[in-house]
Amino acid sequence: MTEPLAPRVDYTGEGLAETDLAATPFQQAQAWIEDAVRRQGASADVPEPLALSLATVDAAGAADVRTVLLRFFSPKGLGFVTSLTSAKSRQIAAQPRVAAALTWPAIFRAIRVRGAASRIDDGQIAKYFGTRPWGSRISAWASEQSAPIAGRAELEARYDEIAATYPDTGSPDDVPVPPSWGGWLIVPDEVEFWAGRRSRLHDRLVFTRVGPGTLDDPETWEVSRRQP
Repeated sequence: MTEPLAPRVDYTGEGLAETDLAATPFQQAQAWIEDAVRRQGASADVPEPLALSLATVDAAGAADVRTVLLRFFSPKGLGFVTSLTSAKSRQIAAQPRVAAALTWPAIFRAIRVRGAASRIDDGQIAKYFGTRPWGSRISAWASEQSAPIAGRAELEARYDEIAATYPDTGSPDDVPVPPSWGGWLIVPDEVEFWAGRRSRLHDRLVFTRVGPGTLDDPETWEVSRRQP
């Protein structure tokens, strides 16, 4: 029998009672995301509050997971940007059902969503692209995301080539949007709010879609509690 990898930690979160739950999954998620972002500025224990684990399936039906950054959040859903030729984009195009999670261990909270992903409008993508640092915009051109490469030197040489083509002028328009770059919006059918408590008696409150509507339409969702 193997030894434990780390000592067991008893979770000391505030929990989440039904009486404290917001009326809609959008309002509850917005509150928790804002708390995590504030925590990033106040301490070092939530270094990337918008890190979103994204699960898809490949052509063989095998699960695949990676971390992206939450870049769009509205009553319509949760969005992220990526190369449209990447493994994740190819998998979503073939099977749009996905799952994703925002997890903040330092504050004993997580948000899990299940739903379907669809392409984000090119106009929104272009507007967001201009807000990225110049170096990030260059790397969007330099990297053929998910494709094999011989070594880092080749990647850096490609970066230098693109940087020379589109020098940094301080303008949001100095690097055009790559034709293979875009984004996906996850429209959830289920949103779970997990809050860690002592003795593993965690709270799991789940919004399940029961009709058409956005994340901010109370009549679209019903709430249930699940055992931890």
